Amino acid sequence: MPTESANEVLLRLTGVNKSFGAHRALHDIDLEVRSGEVVVLLGASGSGKSTLIRCVNRLETPDSGEISLDGVPVPVEGRELARIRSQVGMVFQSFNLFGHRTALQNITMAPVRVKGLTRARADERGRELLDRVGLADKADAYPSQLSGGQQQRVAIARALAMEPRLLLFDEPTSALDPEMIKEVIDVMAELAAEGMTMLVVTHEMGFARRAADRVVFLDAGRIVETAPPEEFFARPRTDRARDFLSKILSH
Repeated sequence: MPTESANEVLLRLTGVNKSFGAHRALHDIDLEVRSGEVVVLLGASGSGKSTLIRCVNRLETPDSGEISLDGVPVPVEGRELARIRSQVGMVFQSFNLFGHRTALQNITMAPVRVKGLTRARADERGRELLDRVGLADKADAYPSQLSGGQQQRVAIARALAMEPRLLLFDEPTSALDPEMIKEVIDVMAELAAEGMTMLVVTHEMGFARRAADRVVFLDAGRIVETAPPEEFFARPRTDRARDFLSKILSH
């Protein structure tokens, strides 16, 4: 469980800009995520959500602005970046599991190599996490033997194995068949209920309604609306958010 006191700002983005060639992906992004808070980023495809989340742990480098974790600026490279990254777990659209390693081995690699856990302790912790995501019986299974939903739950367990202070999710269900989405969303909702600090890019409106403390709506690389989910879905303030919701909720 996270140890930070409630309401403490854990993640802060100030004036973050990012361009890819002539395309401005992010415009002066200011965003705070407090300890224990679940913030869901919503917006149409190309609105900058994934770029924003990838900038947080320097998978993309902002052109300007500052990103800090617990008051410490996230550097561009070096040992301090590695230390900060070890505190930020990320779950991607694609599961990124090593195909030649079992579910348990995928989970235990980083704790052994990065945190110096003994193999025995890492295995013990890995089995606890597999149980936590409902896959206690899949420790020795290889990714090819698992469904997409099971692979994504292993990926979540792998992120949790590093005991992160912040979990980032970049459309974690977008590669899944519809029947597998619920099993992943349920795990994410449980983590939210337990107080895990989460920044989530998703098109799953049910998760946003159920688990988010705050919805942040982006359009064309700008934050145009921020509100609690019940307010955002019932009374969006901007025309752009109303248009987005009318399209996505009619499906």
